[in-house]
Amino acid sequence: QVQLVESGGGLVQAGGSLRLSCIVSGRNYPMGWFRQAPGKEREFVAAISWSGGNTAYADSVKGQFTISRDNPKNTVYLQMNSLKPEDTAVYYCAARRPTSVIRVWTSPHEYDYWGQGTQVTVSS
Repeated sequence: QVQLVESGGGLVQAGGSLRLSCIVSGRNYPMGWFRQAPGKEREFVAAISWSGGNTAYADSVKGQFTISRDNPKNTVYLQMNSLKPEDTAVYYCAARRPTSVIRVWTSPHEYDYWGQGTQVTVSS
């Protein structure tokens, strides 16, 4: 069973930064970050191909968040800068079954494994 463990969430003031990490018990999974605010559906944030060469972002976080990965460490990161109160949510990392195709996936339905989530709260 694939396991994903997120860390790095917390409380930060508006304009601050956080870096989320997700350790995966395996290699070469296409990965994504999603978030879910209270009363809202889970939404796509960012995705990265298994090679790290392809990335995608939601329009709402482009230029603000950066996704990256360190494959020898089986870790994916989400660097979040200039945080806003509307970024407050539980952030989840997700993995898709390994594939030789180098691309990204942006729908939560396209991912097979999920972490437990980490809370990010941005105060105004």
